[in-house]
Amino acid sequence: MKNSITFRILLVLAVSTSLVGCNKSSSGGNTSRATGWQINSKLGGFQYNTSFKEQETAPGLVFIEGGTFTMGKVQDDVMHDWNNSPNQQHVQSFYMDETEVTNLMYLEFLEYQKRVYPPTDPRFKAIYKGFLPDTLVWRNRLGYSEMMVENYLRHPAYRNYPVVGVSWIQATRFAEWRSNRVAEKGLQEEGYLEKDSQITHTSAESNFNINTYVVAPTKAFGGNDTITLPGKRRSIAEKDSINLYATRETGAIQLKYRLPTETEWEYAALGMADLRSYNAYRGRKKYPWDGQYSRSGSRKSKGDQLANFKQGKGDYGGIAGWSDDGADITNEVMSYEPNGYGVYDMAGNVAEWVADVYRPIVDDDFSDFGYYRGNQYEKNKISSDGTFKIVELDEIEYDTLSNGKLVARAFPGEIAQVPIDEDETYLRTNFDKSNNVNFRDGDDRSSRFFDDLEDNEDQQMYNSPDHSISNDSTGLVREYDKSDSRTSLINDAARVYKGGSWKDREYWLDPAQRRYYPEDKATDYIGFRCAMSRVGSKSYSKKKTKN
Repeated sequence: MKNSITFRILLVLAVSTSLVGCNKSSSGGNTSRATGWQINSKLGGFQYNTSFKEQETAPGLVFIEGGTFTMGKVQDDVMHDWNNSPNQQHVQSFYMDETEVTNLMYLEFLEYQKRVYPPTDPRFKAIYKGFLPDTLVWRNRLGYSEMMVENYLRHPAYRNYPVVGVSWIQATRFAEWRSNRVAEKGLQEEGYLEKDSQITHTSAESNFNINTYVVAPTKAFGGNDTITLPGKRRSIAEKDSINLYATRETGAIQLKYRLPTETEWEYAALGMADLRSYNAYRGRKKYPWDGQYSRSGSRKSKGDQLANFKQGKGDYGGIAGWSDDGADITNEVMSYEPNGYGVYDMAGNVAEWVADVYRPIVDDDFSDFGYYRGNQYEKNKISSDGTFKIVELDEIEYDTLSNGKLVARAFPGEIAQVPIDEDETYLRTNFDKSNNVNFRDGDDRSSRFFDDLEDNEDQQMYNSPDHSISNDSTGLVREYDKSDSRTSLINDAARVYKGGSWKDREYWLDPAQRRYYPEDKATDYIGFRCAMSRVGSKSYSKKKTKN
């Protein structure tokens, strides 16, 4: 009798469980836990991608799982800069370019600008010219280098070599362009945009921009809905207005490429997968690879150099035919072994721009999480009629460089940006102004001239040269700062670059080393690579319990 009652109870529980399970699977996880209403109903209501699993790795990138590490020097400070004192930082997971941006990648960027904004059109003349790398960086007053001047950027022999002669400003514009192109391709594949629109419909008047598409999708491609509502989407539009355009909630909007922060770059360069073996947590890892030497110790390649760097005076590659580093100037990407994260050339070949404005210290007392100096917060500009202000053909904005050259900043079809104002900062505790470059270093309270600032607001934290560029009836006027009392080259336009190059000695291969250069100037030994933030989980899969 007791067994019979127990059996009936178990049977009821089993049936109940199966019914609950059926109900859960039939809803597809689309029942709101907040209201009980159906999400993604065909009748309308709240629409959301409830089946999203994980961010896909974008073209050219590798995944870097975040964590904590000791940022800063691990060798003697022979330069006596005292600018990389060890400090503990935590980095969020992100993605990093597997290699440096190559000549071929940058030429694709140039071709796009030339096709969409023809330099033969007076309105666009400065756009293509402003993005051209400075090939004259190869010239040396006491050395022959015209072969590199004429061929390095464009000749197929150098197609997979890292691009150089690119300023920090040009590198950031490349990242913005790359973001839009990859996002455009993704939306084409998801059916939100017409296939091959980047060729068949793209022009100065009709183009794609991520921010414009997200905020005002009907304005993308100049308002041409044959592109933004192709085929299947158009048939949906004729029935109802659900899911016509991709939104953040769909998960189909590509995250943006950008320059890595200094903290991210150093973390990725260290190859933290080797953490236990070489105690990088305590700041003792010397190179991106295993071990403490610049030559390989493996039997197959014993004695080979593990990076492309200057080995001594007059020695840029070693003795010909022996175990040299395989290059005299730069080398083809992936010529050396990757580090523990699968990232190539984080030491040697070319040094690399990072996003940060340079300061002699990293202010870990204020921030030890995702550290970055250079935030300048902006928002979408609103027109007088209450709509978003779209940049028109005659409203292209340019940055004027210190040498008088122009680099385009705001393009037709983009939403104009303006600094944030009191609407965003009022009574906030986490930020109170748009430009935060000088926060805790160069603002009034931290300035060595603080006592005098009431009478003179023009005092600056760093006594750097102040050149000026202007135009008058005679044309461009360049005025050099002739003061003999300047004490520094540091200013708000000095950007950090990391890593050694083909032109540097071994000392600079240490990922902790940091140097700076004006953001609008270029060299023959600084290149760059892009990064992308990670959304969602810290790792690809949940950690398994380790015994």
